[in-house]
Amino acid sequence: MTKSTLEHVNVTVSNPAETAQRLTDWFGWKVRWHGPAKNGGTTYHVGNDDAYVAVYGLPKEHDIRLPAGRLNHIGVLVEDLDAAEARIKASGLHTHSHADYEPGRRFYFDDPDGIEFEVVSYA
Repeated sequence: MTKSTLEHVNVTVSNPAETAQRLTDWFGWKVRWHGPAKNGGTTYHVGNDDAYVAVYGLPKEHDIRLPAGRLNHIGVLVEDLDAAEARIKASGLHTHSHADYEPGRRFYFDDPDGIEFEVVSYA
């Protein structure tokens, strides 16, 4: 089997900008990226060169309310995305939301407990 690494965890927060600032202040991390996210939200990727926490929030006027502190997904970095997807499908799970965009390729799946995983490769 190929090597895989925990790359990121994505959580909902009440204010992504403030949370990102706290994480940089507390841990000496940097904002690796920030920008628009699903449902009109905003996400900041805060961490080091190897891993990060994605802090996500919706605009205050949005009609969907997600509780702060909610785990959105766990990101796993793999060397061979196609092989990882084949193993996941072989276990009977459905993959979805495939995307090819800079800097890599990715897909998502939900495990039997309803935890969403994002599987990404930069190869």
